[in-house]
Formats: sequence, C-alpha cells, structure tokens
Amino acid sequence: MIKVVLPELGEGIVKATVSYWFVKKGEKAREKEDLVELATDKATFNLPSPCTGMISEIVCNEGDSAGIGDVLALIEEE
Repeated sequence: MIKVVLPELGEGIVKATVSYWFVKKGEKAREKEDLVELATDKATFNLPSPCTGMISEIVCNEGDSAGIGDVLALIEEE
C-alpha cells in the first residue's frame, strides 16, 4: 500500500486544501499522471500519482485541508 502524502510546499506554506480528485476511489491511477488538485493561499497545483495502482482509499475529500506530511490517499500498487 502506497501512501500519497502532502509534500513540502515552500517557505511558510504549511497546509493545502483538496480542490478536486482526478481519480476516484476504486479507479486506476497511473504513475506521474495528475491525481489531485490542491490549493494554497498562494497557488493551485496538481499532485501526480507516485505509482500505478488502484485508489483504495481517499483520506482527504474535496474541500478538506491537509498539513504537510498528511496522508491524502492510499494506492494499492500493481
């Protein structure tokens, strides 16, 4: 099981809000393709999938805030 975590975002930025999941629970994510759109006070960006596999759980839903290092989703790697 691979954990998708919120990475370091830059100086002074400690959290982001999940805007949109491109891949839903039970769907297949492909490595390096956009997985989730995140927004901070300064920017909006897409986080790519770290591996290819099925999304087994979405921990942070659209509209939820997450801190650096928080788990956003779990992927069952192929």
